[in-house]
Amino acid sequence: MKFAHLADCHIGSWRDPKLRDTSTLAFCKAIDNCIKEKVDFILIAGDLFNTSFPRLDNLKTVVMKFKQLKDLNIPVYIVPGSHDYSPSGKTILDVLEEAGLFVNVFKGNVENGKLKLNFTIDKKTGAKIAGILGKRGALEKAYYERLMIENLEKEDGYKIFLFHSGIDELKPKEMENIISQPLSLLPKGFDYYAGGHVHIVDNKHIDGYGRIAYPGPLFPNSFAELEKLERGGFFIVEDGNVRWEPIQIYNIFKINKDCNHKIPEQIKNEILDEIKNKEFNNTVVLIRFHGTLESGKPSDIDFKEIFTYLYDKSAYFVMKSSHAVVSKEFEEIKTDARNVEDIESFLIKEHLGQIKLENLSLEKEEEFIKNLMRILITEKQEGETVPDFERRVREEVSRILEMEL
Repeated sequence: MKFAHLADCHIGSWRDPKLRDTSTLAFCKAIDNCIKEKVDFILIAGDLFNTSFPRLDNLKTVVMKFKQLKDLNIPVYIVPGSHDYSPSGKTILDVLEEAGLFVNVFKGNVENGKLKLNFTIDKKTGAKIAGILGKRGALEKAYYERLMIENLEKEDGYKIFLFHSGIDELKPKEMENIISQPLSLLPKGFDYYAGGHVHIVDNKHIDGYGRIAYPGPLFPNSFAELEKLERGGFFIVEDGNVRWEPIQIYNIFKINKDCNHKIPEQIKNEILDEIKNKEFNNTVVLIRFHGTLESGKPSDIDFKEIFTYLYDKSAYFVMKSSHAVVSKEFEEIKTDARNVEDIESFLIKEHLGQIKLENLSLEKEEEFIKNLMRILITEKQEGETVPDFERRVREEVSRILEMEL
């Protein structure tokens, strides 16, 4: 028996035009690898899409790959994930299942207040697959707490449990704030537990249960994930042996720049010096800035020149994270003000003049800032659409900017 275990494809996750089709490319490459490996079937442990109703161009590509698998008689078994899930209960997954492109194995019925899952049996191998979907906020935990486990544990044969949840005992320290559930809620005695949701690459055999595996995302879904994982992948399981199959879309080059006791010009020059003898073909460059500047502001760092230099060296995409850079110009302020309005006024007055606004006295600058704050905390009115609300806020901000500046 040979099967593939995918999870967290998050098709459509990246919004930037340069990366928005990357998760789709990773999915296509993974499916091509599965076909090349001649797997008997494919498992997808949730979050096939990044939203319950994905973009049509991405959807078209995914449907074509599923149709290719169907024509080759390679079945796909899936559970919806927290991103696939919709409170209405209606998602594009229902349409694709109705078209016969895959089987959602979260099937069962309620008996005496308990959830009884049914097994889906793979015709070619006889593998018995059951599973539970994932919901936002780990609300699927209620299903586990009501789960009837006797029938699941007594069933013989090769059994797979497909799920989209974090497990307390397997969660790494850096994910300690992610909502998860205890291992004890899973039914025991399965041969393979195909997990998704937590973007880690891990598989281990646990006594009383079986092999519990998380393949990680097919492509990292954030700046931090690109830093940590660099690439995605999935598992190939053959005769009990588990092999992680990497999916390489782009090369990753990381720059970690310590800004402590440095000025913006110095930081820019250090980065340019570091990359001057390198080429970045098909490479995503990640630049993380951190520390306290000796003088100047984070915005004084010439990011544009750095980015232009990298793109001239054939970088595919350049990303930065500069939120951890602070300026000495903004120091900690203590006040005994007792309400929000007083605190706001105090903080504004303490910082007046630190950022030069031409043609504005300090008094006008204070009024200008308060007017902007008043507009930016405006709430959407009853019956107002989101586009109309956003348009109203933009117009009011523009009016203030034109009047004051």
